[in-house]
Amino acid sequence: MKKIILAGIAALASCIAGFAQNTYTLEQLLDSAKVNNIKVRSAGYDLKSAAQQRKEAFTNFFPKVSATGAWFNANKSMMQAEINLGEQISPEMGAALAQILPPEALMAMGNPISINMMKNGTIGSVMAMQPVFAGGQIVNGNKLAKVGEEAGELQLRMASDEVAKTTEGYFWQLVSLEEKAKTVEAVETLLSDINKDVTVAVKAGVAVRNDLLQVQLRQSDVAAQKLKLQNGISLLKLLLCQYCGLADDDFSVSYDINADAPLVSREDFSEALKGTNEYKLLGKQVEAAELQKKMEIGKNLPTVAVGAGYNYHNLMDKDQNFGMVFATVSVPISDWWGGSHAIKRKSIAVQKAKEELEDSSRLLEIRMQSAWNGVEEAAAQLSLARQSIEQAQENLRLNQDFYKAGTCTMSDLLEAQLLYQQTMDRVTEAYATYRTAITDYRLALGR
Repeated sequence: MKKIILAGIAALASCIAGFAQNTYTLEQLLDSAKVNNIKVRSAGYDLKSAAQQRKEAFTNFFPKVSATGAWFNANKSMMQAEINLGEQISPEMGAALAQILPPEALMAMGNPISINMMKNGTIGSVMAMQPVFAGGQIVNGNKLAKVGEEAGELQLRMASDEVAKTTEGYFWQLVSLEEKAKTVEAVETLLSDINKDVTVAVKAGVAVRNDLLQVQLRQSDVAAQKLKLQNGISLLKLLLCQYCGLADDDFSVSYDINADAPLVSREDFSEALKGTNEYKLLGKQVEAAELQKKMEIGKNLPTVAVGAGYNYHNLMDKDQNFGMVFATVSVPISDWWGGSHAIKRKSIAVQKAKEELEDSSRLLEIRMQSAWNGVEEAAAQLSLARQSIEQAQENLRLNQDFYKAGTCTMSDLLEAQLLYQQTMDRVTEAYATYRTAITDYRLALGR
């Protein structure tokens, strides 16, 4: 009784665990991967960084405001001088002063006077400078930052597409292994029935023991295949769990291997090319190279700025403050020597980017054609594989009847069983390959 109760509890726990297991569709896995995958998140961080860089470049349109202050105390005055008034007074002036000033004052004027200034003090200023013309560096710098942000958006889309492609590849690999596992289970059941029939026939003396040994060897081979498939399924679930950011690798996937495969058509590759993220990114590289050339030219042009400031000091032992406005003009002269070479270097970079765009465009069209060829081949393989299912099933049924009737050998029956298993596996692989080929084709078109 105790064993029965324990068995019931174990069965109930198994059912609860079965109900608790998560089941994911392909769309759910794709949505999870696009949010949680590290490649997409890293590309998202790069985009946020590019957005901040664009905002940083925009601040260059506004005045630059700075404030400075200083206090000092020297061991002696920085300005020292002696003035002797007696040396500066002519005899005629001295005679005239003698009539006016008392003798003590005249004697004092003959002694040198020491003047000491700026032994300590405080200095402060606030300045604002507005660039008026900087050779286009500010305008082109903002355009370049915007191009960088747009390139970041394209790279994020490309990362998302790549993650979707890998996720779907893992998904259909998992589906293929699970379908093969189902086929193996069906084959195990079939071999078990054959084993029972042959065992009875051997005991009755109407079959040889070698037939039973062939069945048992085939069962051992199928058991090894089953273990290999189970390990592959576990590994793929771990990969999907890590790639999609799933909390638990104990999950199942929802799919219909017998559903009609989606249909796609061949498109105009030259038109589709312009909509691909790769082509747009290459265009942004050309645009960025041209802006960098313009900025290099701007470095060698005059710059004009206006400003205003407020200053304070007490260097003369008296508080002094004043405001001022000013304008500056900077004309690079010797910089043109090296700057001309820098401009030529940027021109070469522009030409290189343009040629890379042209060459890569051809490669992208070739990739589209290759992806379309893959779709056509996969569709043909799937159609042929599905057509052979009924033939393999009928061949297996006939050989079973023939063996029971004694008109074929055990080797013929096992060969028919193996052919049936291979046919079912071929259909599974063909369907997974076709779905993967469609994904590759759509991504190549920029869909």
